[in-house]
Amino acid sequence: MEKDGWRVSVHTGSGRIWSRHGKELTRAFSDVAEAARALPDCLLDGELLAVTEAGEISFGRLQTRAGRGPKPGADFAVHVAAFDVLAVGDRTDCRPRRYGERRATLLELLEGGPPQIRPVPTTTDIEEALSWIGALGGVEGVVSKPDRPYAASRTASGWLKWRKRHTLDVAVLGVTGTSPATQALVLGLPSPRGALRAVGVGLPLSAALRHQLAGLLDPQGGGARSELPGTVGGLPGAPPVSYLPVRPEVVVEIEADQPAASEFGRFRHRPRVVRVREDLAVDELPVTS
Repeated sequence: MEKDGWRVSVHTGSGRIWSRHGKELTRAFSDVAEAARALPDCLLDGELLAVTEAGEISFGRLQTRAGRGPKPGADFAVHVAAFDVLAVGDRTDCRPRRYGERRATLLELLEGGPPQIRPVPTTTDIEEALSWIGALGGVEGVVSKPDRPYAASRTASGWLKWRKRHTLDVAVLGVTGTSPATQALVLGLPSPRGALRAVGVGLPLSAALRHQLAGLLDPQGGGARSELPGTVGGLPGAPPVSYLPVRPEVVVEIEADQPAASEFGRFRHRPRVVRVREDLAVDELPVTS
């Protein structure tokens, strides 16, 4: 099962938490770190989730913790959805074991532990797994794991993902990337004040789309590059996004895992550009709040 949070490693013995990219998050999530220390000494692979009082998952609330830490009176709590166990103590490396063994160890370690750190539910029934999407407080997709040793990279792990997808139309504000293979679009939508605001950075463009857009995009600002905060194209703490601004005259259709850019006014994950909408003008796009 996949929800919308931050992938982390949790060392219960020391109560330390790291992001997927190695950034330490222990201070910002000190309540989770304290709960982790109540468990047997192990290294968990999981995801931080902000759960509201109504039981919904909120990525936006999770972001408010970045660099701050717990806030008294908040209307949400942070939990860890544990996917896997990588090690037990300082001598037992669980990664060479098959997933079924690691899963059994994970359940044993978390049995009777703090409610903030629980294992994700699993099933071998595909229909049941697909029924979870959009349910259970905000499941955005499911992951299929083979019964094999742990692999850190997704390409080597053999994982398969299913996500619910949405399509919508957005304006092109610029182009990122330093080579054709890395070129991607800065995407924008109209704000209530009438100006276009950046809501995300797309995935790298296909060769066919790059060729089609080459004759449609018109650079502005004398070819000088600009920057956007890293949060527009990634998670908090990501480096700024350098891009070449273009005249906002082209509309593209994108496929995203959200029906709108609702989390802090941006898309949580990079959308995929599906096609150019030469039949639409930028001033026909809906205004976003």
